[in-house]
Amino acid sequence: MGDPKFSRKTFDTPSHPWQGERIKAENEVVRQFGLKNKTEVWKAATMLKNFRKQSRSLQARLRTGDAQAKIEADALIAKCARMGVLPVTGGDLNAILVLQNEDILSRRLQTIVFQKGLATTIKQARQLINHGHIFVDGHKVTVPGYIVLREEEGSVSYNPASPFTDEMHPMRAGPGAAPAAAPAPVEEAEETAEPAEEAN
Repeated sequence: MGDPKFSRKTFDTPSHPWQGERIKAENEVVRQFGLKNKTEVWKAATMLKNFRKQSRSLQARLRTGDAQAKIEADALIAKCARMGVLPVTGGDLNAILVLQNEDILSRRLQTIVFQKGLATTIKQARQLINHGHIFVDGHKVTVPGYIVLREEEGSVSYNPASPFTDEMHPMRAGPGAAPAAAPAPVEEAEETAEPAEEAN
């Protein structure tokens, strides 16, 4: 039997639990991107914080003439470009410092599915992914928070075995979707009034 593996948190929580402005901003982000909870907000914030930390450290090393820092800086910029948070050309370390949480969250599979019109709402996009209706690069992905690389974005599509491949599916987004069925007419029940008894 191998050594036991202890999982650890992949995100940092806020330093103070009760900050009205932060809570309000996080609630808006959760609503905008259809997130399950604020943990997904904190994961994106932690990823962004690590990118910024690396960028500042590399800029300091570059000022000292560190040749290895140039290699690491190019690798970091290329990684951010592959993720789609930086342009393919023209990105630099300063551009990483001005990235926002929304830039990371916009690369989540849930967001991409909604933006491509595969779902009518951001919440439906999450449901489609969880239920295995979405393929990325020919493989089923069931993680809404999966970060879609720039080269994978064009391959995001419906699972070939999914009923959503039918353009006339009533729950499918886009102009090819079947129109919603008209509600059945409600027939009003005829009131049968009993004749009033004549007074003696």
